[in-house]
Amino acid sequence: MEFQVGVIKGDGIGPEIVTEAQKVLDAIGKKYSHKFVYEDILMGGCSIDATGVPLTDHAIEQALSKQAVLMGSIGGNTATSPWYKLEPSLRPEAGLLKLRKALNLFANLRPAYLYEELKEACPLRDDIIGDGFDMMIMRELTGGLYFGERKTEEVDGVMTAVDTLSYNENEIRRIAKRGFDIAMKRRKKVTSVDKANVLDSSRLWRKIVEEVAKDYPEVTYEHMLVDNCAMQLVKDPKQFDVILTENMFGDILSDEASMVTGSIGMLSSASLNDTKFGLYEPSGGSAPDIAGKGIANPIATILSAAMMLRYSFDLDKEADAIENAVKSVLKENYRTIDIMPQEEDKRALVTQVGTKEMGDLIAARV
Repeated sequence: MEFQVGVIKGDGIGPEIVTEAQKVLDAIGKKYSHKFVYEDILMGGCSIDATGVPLTDHAIEQALSKQAVLMGSIGGNTATSPWYKLEPSLRPEAGLLKLRKALNLFANLRPAYLYEELKEACPLRDDIIGDGFDMMIMRELTGGLYFGERKTEEVDGVMTAVDTLSYNENEIRRIAKRGFDIAMKRRKKVTSVDKANVLDSSRLWRKIVEEVAKDYPEVTYEHMLVDNCAMQLVKDPKQFDVILTENMFGDILSDEASMVTGSIGMLSSASLNDTKFGLYEPSGGSAPDIAGKGIANPIATILSAAMMLRYSFDLDKEADAIENAVKSVLKENYRTIDIMPQEEDKRALVTQVGTKEMGDLIAARV
């Protein structure tokens, strides 16, 4: 079968890690008789350099014409990059927000999985880690504070900033349904996270989630305040299966969950709309400090490609092959620098490899 894939390599380490993901996809294509046809799409700082804006209408049209988009990382060093001297609407990340809205990518899936081989990288105690943990954070992606009305103005002689957090019942219902659907394929538990003791938007969120839950009698669900959830993620991460939450809470909690796995360089993500279309990207940033050094970890991007196979192309067997190849490479004690053991005696037992070498190893084991 032939699949049309848009490729946003982006900035910083983006081109390096996306190249390795494409390498692994091509290995899948060769083994299972598929063909992945790629088209490069400009977004982020590289688009600013080429066109003056972080995302053009043409780039949106390119993305809409594809079955899925694989993305690297967007942005640069906020302290030194000339991109961040521009007004906010013209900075690299503005392109990502615009693309999410244009493609109606309302559901963000961020798995947080602790590999047995990487337990040493987890900052939590062994008695907390236990047999590991495996959760999916389902974050609403096109509403809330990030897309609400905002203004900064002088009020009674004092500069005042206002950001608006707004959700309607339809926005909440569609992300809740997606969260419960994912839970049905996992361990059938949903933890809905809000701040219902303070926010009206959270009280509506809780009401709609309870309505949706009635359609999923097999799924156990609970409500949890966001501050408690942040605590529970480091106290007992094993308790979570699917965490369902709004945009800003999901942004913060997913980064917290990523670090208890040991490295954000291991975590994939998918952003989906109402169809099979999805945008797939690593959870980490563009890491401009290591760009071009060949040491970035490509595993998160490779696992994002596996999510693309699973959710957009319904190629579960092929997705499994990529995930198993990653596990095999880790079991054979190959590591990029970010997941190397800290203790000297344990470092002697593993082999440090670069970005390209890690991609080669995973592709070979497909």
